[in-house]
Amino acid sequence: MTDASRLVIVEDDEAFARTLKRSFERRGYQVRVAASHEELAALLVDFAPGYAVVDLKLGGASGLACVQSLHAQDATMRIVVLTGFASIATAVEAIKLGASYYLAKPSNTDDIEAAFEREAGDPDAPLAARPSSIKTVEWEHIHQTLVETDFNISEAARRLGMHRRTLARKLEKRQLR
Repeated sequence: MTDASRLVIVEDDEAFARTLKRSFERRGYQVRVAASHEELAALLVDFAPGYAVVDLKLGGASGLACVQSLHAQDATMRIVVLTGFASIATAVEAIKLGASYYLAKPSNTDDIEAAFEREAGDPDAPLAARPSSIKTVEWEHIHQTLVETDFNISEAARRLGMHRRTLARKLEKRQLR
């Protein structure tokens, strides 16, 4: 089997990872799953994927380190970051680190496979006038701070000047699905 038909899924939600794995296997991919950056590193010793799906938030850690490792192993690998915590800041960082595409959950196998196939951006993508509400600005600032602190909730809360529990509640309340 060629590297091009090999896929690694980096996802800490076992049920979701299992569902994605089965779906991609039905499409002819050879799939391996890792739940953390450490598991990914061990898996990459003897598995050379051509594609990767990386969850942005892996427990308390950031999936961005996985994106960086995957891109370092193979700069041509098609990497899609999949997240329920979408923000402009994390999207920019993911692309800078080597991701090919960034999708907000819920996304299905069709969405992910379409993202793998997209080689270039779309200059004709519609520009939506999106007024920024205070809540949106706050949300993006929180996520920028989380990225800067490598998703350390306590440190992010300290930098934001709020109690850790308050930040945790805001994150639970505002998950993008």
